[in-house]
Amino acid sequence: MTTAASEVRVKGEAAKATARRMAALSTEKKNKALHAIADALLAREKEILAANQADYAEGKKAGLSDEMLERMTLDHARVEGIAGDTRNVANLPDPVGEKFEMTVRPNGLVIGKVRVPIGVIGSIFESRPNVVVDIASLCLKSGNAVILRGGEECARSNTILGRIVAEAATKAGVPEGAIQLVESLDRALVREMLKMNDVIDLLIPRGGPGLIAMVRENATMPVVSAAAGVCHTYVDKAADLAMAVAVVNNAKTRRPTICNALECLLVHRDVAEGFLPLIAAKWSEKGVEMRCDPTALSILGKAQGASGWKAVPASPEDFGKEFLTFIAAVKVVDSPEEAMAHIEKYGSGHSEAIITEDWPTANRFLSEVDAAAVYYNVSTQFTDGAQFGLGAEIGISTQKMHARGPMALKELTTYKWIILGNGQTRPS
Repeated sequence: MTTAASEVRVKGEAAKATARRMAALSTEKKNKALHAIADALLAREKEILAANQADYAEGKKAGLSDEMLERMTLDHARVEGIAGDTRNVANLPDPVGEKFEMTVRPNGLVIGKVRVPIGVIGSIFESRPNVVVDIASLCLKSGNAVILRGGEECARSNTILGRIVAEAATKAGVPEGAIQLVESLDRALVREMLKMNDVIDLLIPRGGPGLIAMVRENATMPVVSAAAGVCHTYVDKAADLAMAVAVVNNAKTRRPTICNALECLLVHRDVAEGFLPLIAAKWSEKGVEMRCDPTALSILGKAQGASGWKAVPASPEDFGKEFLTFIAAVKVVDSPEEAMAHIEKYGSGHSEAIITEDWPTANRFLSEVDAAAVYYNVSTQFTDGAQFGLGAEIGISTQKMHARGPMALKELTTYKWIILGNGQTRPS
């Protein structure tokens, strides 16, 4: 066993040793710890930003893409946002101890369920240093211990954030060792972590397709993960075109590097000549490249202002692709049925949207499109734990079992049956 691998084992076992005490932690103490974490993040902002700037400089020198650099960057507003999300988690109802589905049997037994923590949550993640705080905060509030391992591109940022969170939580009364960050960058520890099913009860990877596939193929414990965010917006023939421009533009350009950003625009043929030039003009302000099917390309080529737009022919590989930058695939369709068939073929089950003023068509879309989040006249950029009122998120699951969509407090719990009686015995 390597020194790095021994670190993940030692920290994992330390987290496991706190699991029973974490499950019994009072709501008051958990909330106190969360506010203490938020306070500490703001108080030590200069340290956080200095570490992040060093990561950024090294990443730029190493040739990381602009998209990757954007994902890993912290600034004053983002640190404030992370602290705010932590306080939001504190303000949410505590799911632990909730009793539900209680019934009384004919023999007088009271049988039902009580919500309990899962135990120890493990997470392997890339790029975003805010993940350290998001996951630790949600695990703390849901009564779980946690062990985290981030990517080397944000090593300094992750380390300072992990230390701040763990120190603040411990000072506020959380069992020492409940929040663990593996600081070594030795990749051998990742493989070992995937085999620690005796310590880790649930593993949640966050990162690119390569990381997700590797974890799914090698983990010996249950895994909840997200596929790529290949998100579509369909502009129907009954769409309000002004609304459609605003929603589609936001879905693509607000933050194109996140998993809920629009990657493919579908437009009904009846409104394509009216809508496509409008969105092309709007997207040209941000330099969005439109990779168009032949019909869309022909419409844009004939429209006034086309010389200032980035409209190029699409390749077959552009449909079903997660660009994570200012690029979008564009296709003209003949009907809602064709749009839904396209989404079924190329979508990743993340977030899909329809823009229309026709409710029956919208209702069909909401009912038939198979995705974790389905939108009607709304930007897909809202697929986010904080935006859904969940405080923060540990990830966005595109799976269908246990958790789907933004994973927050309840998704980090399970339940056990409780049976209350007064001496009943089962007849022979």
